[in-house]
Amino acid sequence: MLTSEFDYALPKGLIAQAPAAERSASRLMILDRARKTIGHSRFGTLATLLRPGDLLVLNDTKVLAARLQASSGRKKVEILLLEQIDDRRWTCLAGPGRNAKPGDRIVFTDPAFAATVAARTDFGGRILEFDPGSDAGELMRTRGQMPLPPYIAAEGRDADRDMERYQTVFAKNPGAVAAPTAALHFTESLLQHLGEAGIEIRYVTLHVGLGTFRPVKTEQVEDHAMQEEKFIVPRETSEAVLLAKRQKRRIVAAGTTTVRALESLAAGGLDPDRWHATRMFIVPGHRFQAVDAMITNFHLPRSTLLMLVSAFAGKEFLFRAYSEAIRLQYRFYSYGDAMLII
Repeated sequence: MLTSEFDYALPKGLIAQAPAAERSASRLMILDRARKTIGHSRFGTLATLLRPGDLLVLNDTKVLAARLQASSGRKKVEILLLEQIDDRRWTCLAGPGRNAKPGDRIVFTDPAFAATVAARTDFGGRILEFDPGSDAGELMRTRGQMPLPPYIAAEGRDADRDMERYQTVFAKNPGAVAAPTAALHFTESLLQHLGEAGIEIRYVTLHVGLGTFRPVKTEQVEDHAMQEEKFIVPRETSEAVLLAKRQKRRIVAAGTTTVRALESLAAGGLDPDRWHATRMFIVPGHRFQAVDAMITNFHLPRSTLLMLVSAFAGKEFLFRAYSEAIRLQYRFYSYGDAMLII
């Protein structure tokens, strides 16, 4: 498959720069794969759109406030912490990279925290080794900012708002550097209504990495290399999925990250209740073993997420839905509107 087959033109004005005033007030496009129909509603009506007995699975990862301002000598540098290696070392992205060469000293806006660039990584990042006593977790708690994607303009950001709204209401396990955006639309009230409507709710944890959102740059889709993401499926969730399958109840995954966790577990014969790493790349032709319906946002052109949703909905049908969404001025990407695919 050619990567260019997953391209589309989006008017810049449809890229959501801020969340909806209320989480569940976002618009919801409904795709029926069997009937090839497209409907429209609001996310807050989800309890009426799902069936009693459906199993809804959510990703409870928590986004780290991993964006940090620093300096290298007299040069400014922005650090985005990605993953902790050990007590003192983290992988990160540094921008601009020329200001963070191996051996350079990095001093953060709170000068009590400093680190040394220990090495480059194979994905263009860096390994930072923090000074003794410079705790990265404490630095993120006191000086960290939410790692919003670059298509949200700097002038539109609000640190206090983004700290709350670029996080799900059920975020529990810290480790993500990007939000599972389809789940940003849920409120505690909506979750309660879903439970009252007879919809079972369970959780997985997949720590979303930047690789998920990076566009595919290879000419052939199959030549793209996915970056690793860590996930765990609790035993109670695994058992709930198996029971739902036996009882022929639908499994509804909220977000592509939840899809990848459930499909990775099913495909790999992996044990629940243990951390695993997945590089699963879901493209058209994939045979879904766990997921029967999906909630997702609208995704970037040429992204692995768009390819995953194309695999689930059917590429031609999905692109027809995207054209409809553009015509009706849906809001796209992380802070944008949602889609339910049944």
